[in-house]
Amino acid sequence: MFFIRKIVALVGMMLVSFVANAAINAPENGKEFTVLANVQATPADKKIEVIEFFAYTCPHCYALDPLLENWIKKQGSAINFKRVHVSDQRAIPPLKLFLTLETMGKADELQSKIFNAVHVERVRLFSDAAVLEFIARTGIDKQKFSDIYNSFTIQTKLNRAAQQMEAYKINSWPTLIIDGRFVTSPSMAAVSLGRTTEEGQNQALLPVLDWLVARAQKEKKN
Repeated sequence: MFFIRKIVALVGMMLVSFVANAAINAPENGKEFTVLANVQATPADKKIEVIEFFAYTCPHCYALDPLLENWIKKQGSAINFKRVHVSDQRAIPPLKLFLTLETMGKADELQSKIFNAVHVERVRLFSDAAVLEFIARTGIDKQKFSDIYNSFTIQTKLNRAAQQMEAYKINSWPTLIIDGRFVTSPSMAAVSLGRTTEEGQNQALLPVLDWLVARAQKEKKN
């Protein structure tokens, strides 16, 4: 009887795993992703736009970043990927840091370095002075950075960042938007897996992204 129970339990676990993996590879609206009520405009080309809403101070964004970077590389010219740092009134300096680096064309180059500084070295970038002190360590022209950091251009972009949060209905991060309409995240992608690790959630996200990009590509051709 005990042996039969073990067999039944094992079969049950295998069935749950099969169903969960099937869900990841064939995502459902309302589960592994949702669709924005107000679809946002995307560039008029063949590439599929993928936006990640993230924050330098977010530990979940930090954990996802290496996997997401590898996924981006595998997509090649199929996608147009961009990051949007979330607007959070509790942490404006990190947002201004991102916007300034983005303006200078340095955001992607310093992405991993900033994540490492915040989450490994425990550098606190919650003041303008702390941001400028950090920049001095990167080799970037501190005066040029400071001029842009305190410019009207960055103030305008700060306002735009808040508007984007509202337009895309962002209330948690990391969140990814595919083709201006499909919304997903690691926790959403892993909803059918039940209780799982953060690594499990992040791994579950990748096939969901693949599926959504493929769907957007197919619909663009029609």
